[in-house]
Amino acid sequence: MATNKAYEQNLNIITDENRHVANLLAYDAVEKLAVAIQNSKRLFFAGAGRTGLALKMAAMRFMHLGYEVYVMGETVTPAILEGDLLILGSGSGTTSTLVSAGKKAKNQHATLVVLTADSQSTLAQLADQSVLIPAAIKTDFGISASEQYAGSLFEQSILLLFDAIFMTLWQESGLSKEDLWPKHANLE
Repeated sequence: MATNKAYEQNLNIITDENRHVANLLAYDAVEKLAVAIQNSKRLFFAGAGRTGLALKMAAMRFMHLGYEVYVMGETVTPAILEGDLLILGSGSGTTSTLVSAGKKAKNQHATLVVLTADSQSTLAQLADQSVLIPAAIKTDFGISASEQYAGSLFEQSILLLFDAIFMTLWQESGLSKEDLWPKHANLE
């Protein structure tokens, strides 16, 4: 049975690894992403697995801030069009469904931003802009990039980065928590 110390040590590993990624991020690319979000007609988010779940959480926050937001694959998601922004997250940058979606978005003249751990990946090369997340991908079984399992650090970093972007844009908006509250789900 694990001890309380083991939980504390593992939580410290996780937070330290996320802090390390945060220190390595290219914040000029993060700023460009924030500007792309602000300048887009509508925001579309997509990722597979846990990365997709992190991006769904990000989508919710931008909806709270008043953006028109959609998640790829939901039944009410409309066609992407020129002026829209598709944000894809893929550690490997090769997830076939996301590559296909990226190509379709580009054919519609939408802007494509990709968050990936591989700056030379298919998605990174396809994107108008990419943000490199210096974290292990799910098939990296070593411990040099992360002691965590699979793509955990990448997925966590996606969530934390988008929370930071949301928080920055929210602070700049001058809106209060009370101003955002009416957009919070009330059919829970």
